[in-house]
Amino acid sequence: MDKIYYISVLLIAGLVFSKILGKFKFPDVTGFLIGGIIIGPSVLGLIPKEALSSLDVVSEVALAFIAFSIGDEMKISAIKKLGSGILLIVLLEGIFAFIAVTISTLFIFKESFAFSLTLGSIACATAPAATLMVIKQYNAKGDLVDVLIPVVALDDVLCIICFGIASSITISLISHSALSIGVMIYKPIKEIILALLLGLVSGTGFSFIIKKAKSDSETTIISVASIFMVTSIALYLKLSSLLTLMLMGVVSSNIGKSNRRYSALISSIAPPVTVCFFVLSGAELDFANLKTVGLMGASYIITRVIGKMLGAYSASKIAKFPKSVQKYLGLTLVPQAGVAIGLSLIASRIIPNPHGAMIRSIVLSATIVYELIGPLLAKIALDKAGCIKENS
Repeated sequence: MDKIYYISVLLIAGLVFSKILGKFKFPDVTGFLIGGIIIGPSVLGLIPKEALSSLDVVSEVALAFIAFSIGDEMKISAIKKLGSGILLIVLLEGIFAFIAVTISTLFIFKESFAFSLTLGSIACATAPAATLMVIKQYNAKGDLVDVLIPVVALDDVLCIICFGIASSITISLISHSALSIGVMIYKPIKEIILALLLGLVSGTGFSFIIKKAKSDSETTIISVASIFMVTSIALYLKLSSLLTLMLMGVVSSNIGKSNRRYSALISSIAPPVTVCFFVLSGAELDFANLKTVGLMGASYIITRVIGKMLGAYSASKIAKFPKSVQKYLGLTLVPQAGVAIGLSLIASRIIPNPHGAMIRSIVLSATIVYELIGPLLAKIALDKAGCIKENS
């Protein structure tokens, strides 16, 4: 069978299973992942194992759209209005999750520092979609909602930066390079600065060029071509394409009066690609690896949540947010999906098997669990915080 056939299978499976699980109020991403598991090599085998690697370009394109969209949604003016308290929450809840997962993996399961560091950096990510869906469904309003929305928006930015640092250190460790303290600090910082510089230049250039577009078709072509070109340049220079595209999105969203039509057009063409990405991710879940990572996966799920809750509580207490925020914010930060899945794919390419595949399996399994329980925990937290009215 050819690639076009497999892509059609991915799309159909994503649509069918998201509809089925949607009947039970589960997020679409849960349906995509479960659909992928069922059609993948571990169950029905509609997409054989050898075909998965041939579809890597789908993942690259999806990650490019995801990273650009994260940056595009960030408004510098809005962040300034929120104050330092929000930034403190994002910093501590992410770092606490990172530390909790890294330490437990390193000392309880005796895994390597490179493996533990990489898995810990992925733990920072939070998926806003499931939580925001609950807010919208119950028309939730209040202090907790006011804090939660900007926190989840900024959370993935921190995660991508942490992963950039962790992956750079990991590559040095795996290649057995002389790893002095200077190298550990200098190399990742240099790569991050270069990636951000490329993103800054790309975003500025894109903002200028997109103004010249005279129709929706021109806007779409310029946007997609720019995203693909910047991704290629970043990969060629061995820089983080996620960081680069994220800053490109930030710059294009905040600089001057650019043609903002591109944002809606990208959103309209991205769904088929992102559906394929999530279904493909589910198909790559290897049940054989699940037996190996069972306890470690459970530890990841639990320690990440503990880290998120402790970090959110500590930061909101220091920043003197209302008691409702201090007590319940952590529960709303449980879901994890798109960015974490994308980073696990990159990690599986950096770290040799079987450990690379283990990270992929841990994150994919955890994502399914988080997406199943996340909306319920978010509803409980919002209800306890008084953000949901009785007639909602």
